[in-house]
Amino acid sequence: MKPYKFIISGGGTGGHIYPAIAIAKELQLQYPTAEFLFVGAKDRMEMEKVPQNGFKIEGLWISGLQRNLKLQNLAFPLKLASSLIRSRKIINAFKPDVAIGTGGYASAPLLRVASMRKLPCLIQEQNSHAGITNKWLSKRVRKICVAYPNMDRFFPAEKIVETGNPVRQDLLEIASKRNEALEFFQLDKSKKTLLVLGGSLGAGRINQLIYDSLEMFKDLGVQVIWQCGKYYFESYKGYSHGEVQVHAFLNKMDLAYAAADFIISRAGALSVSELCLVGKPVIFIPSPNVAEDHQTKNAASIVGQDAAIMLKESELSTQFTLRFKELMDDESLQNKLSSNIKKLAKPNATKAIVSEIQKLLNEPR
Repeated sequence: MKPYKFIISGGGTGGHIYPAIAIAKELQLQYPTAEFLFVGAKDRMEMEKVPQNGFKIEGLWISGLQRNLKLQNLAFPLKLASSLIRSRKIINAFKPDVAIGTGGYASAPLLRVASMRKLPCLIQEQNSHAGITNKWLSKRVRKICVAYPNMDRFFPAEKIVETGNPVRQDLLEIASKRNEALEFFQLDKSKKTLLVLGGSLGAGRINQLIYDSLEMFKDLGVQVIWQCGKYYFESYKGYSHGEVQVHAFLNKMDLAYAAADFIISRAGALSVSELCLVGKPVIFIPSPNVAEDHQTKNAASIVGQDAAIMLKESELSTQFTLRFKELMDDESLQNKLSSNIKKLAKPNATKAIVSEIQKLLNEPR
């Protein structure tokens, strides 16, 4: 039997790219002779990240509709038409057995063409509020893998499978890495540790909050692992000393999570899924600057199950100190948040998604 061929599209942000790569790697384990081709948007980060992970990628001339930049939107119909033609050529040349989309505007033309060709198509939605691309594709694909309940608000109920989001597997055993983590970061075992995550680029408002709170953390005896992002590292690296460690990136995320007693984080879909697996008390500070306010909705779905605290950026100046001290002083609250967020973890999400893809391979054409 000839090797299977998988075509995968998802990009624009890490939240779409990393699930696509995780799915491809799990498929590789199941089908070692399979061929893979990714399709992304030219000039976006997938054109770099996908080859770094050992996969081929083709680029489309496509971008999303910009809410405020009306002149840029004039080119959108031309870009879409160009991407549909290019997608048709790519599919004709590669002849995939299954098409997989993980969101982002590049997946729209590719999955549209694949579905028109009657290829089995599956999409994966990371967020609790479905993105425009996946909503547009949902009527044409055969399966929709989701991370949150009640997604029949956006998708046909009979196509939905609740699998969770793919997460890094090195987070499954972080409890056993506590001592290694404290030594790696050279932390004081007698003190509580706060881990601050603002994303790889950084989050300006979170960084300002942490800077403003350094004296409070010192008074409380809290040591800080502060991932400020590459855009902000030059501004904050001077505040790095024994009890405050400032990093542009954290290459050992499993150890960072293992060292933490409390976590402050944005609420991107993959971050939320990882934090469920990690099971530490979390204060979510959602970014207000993402499409359809996804992050606030992601965080709210966790907060609604008594599994985390959420503070909007507009509340930080009046609420953060109070809420953080409350969390520090209330061990029963810490235990409740930790226990409840762990219940939401889906450590086998990638395998579950691949299982749905395998079912598509076995369906009659």
